[in-house]
Amino acid sequence: MGDLRLAVYPRLPKNVVETTPREAAVLNDAYIERWTVHAPAGFASETIAFDGLPESRTDVLVRIERLSGEVSTARATAADPSFTVPLQTGWHQVAIAYVSLGVEHILFGIDHLLFVLALILLARSWSSVAVTITAFTLAHSITLGAATLGYIHVPGPPVEATIALSIVLVAAEILKSRQAGEPSLAARLPWLVAFAFGLLHGLGFAGALSEVGLPNHAIPLALLFFNIGVELGQLAFTAVVFVAFAILGRLSLALIRSQDSDPHAWARAVAAYSIGGVASFWLIERVGGFWV
Repeated sequence: MGDLRLAVYPRLPKNVVETTPREAAVLNDAYIERWTVHAPAGFASETIAFDGLPESRTDVLVRIERLSGEVSTARATAADPSFTVPLQTGWHQVAIAYVSLGVEHILFGIDHLLFVLALILLARSWSSVAVTITAFTLAHSITLGAATLGYIHVPGPPVEATIALSIVLVAAEILKSRQAGEPSLAARLPWLVAFAFGLLHGLGFAGALSEVGLPNHAIPLALLFFNIGVELGQLAFTAVVFVAFAILGRLSLALIRSQDSDPHAWARAVAAYSIGGVASFWLIERVGGFWV
């Protein structure tokens, strides 16, 4: 926020006493405060909280390095603005923090979920869906790692706009696949579409991860578990979609006796138009944001 301080204030345990005054500085658009405290009983099993975090709509990444060299990592969020310092440290703390971050990002990333739903509708068969989702996973894992580690850099706004465009294009392919004639390349090879656009979505995941940051002592580990969290959220969403399809199939068999080889064509068309409409709105909104 430039020279302005974000209204988030760490609240240390009651037995902690500040021994030096706080020194403030602005470095690379970051507001930094440094000070020294004395904790007679230590920090183990004590609670550190962040006042103002629920109103800030951001996260706090906490890194504690002990004199023994052991490092603890934790993440405080608006929903849970405090944490208890563990007695022991280990890799599992990084795993828990970043798996949960990955799951939250995919489940609350409506644009990514709509893209996965569009891929499922385009693929149709179970085997094709499995291959398509695997291709999407592989692709976004590649660019997520490359962007997070600094090998590639693309500005966020164009990436977000192009992600919306990718959803529009896949929604259009779903509608084209219902038309008579030779199926398009996207309909015949949905995994190819998933891989191509998955590279783009990986850049979006990297942007979200960069907002929280990575612990310097465990960057590969944090990156791995963030990606695992994304996949767990994606698999959970896919399972829900499959259950919904199964329920829809039973209702169709009970209520609609159609000679059509695809009795769910109407539902697929409605879903495609809905997905494409929402994504088109996002595309216009995000492109318009280039000049704001």
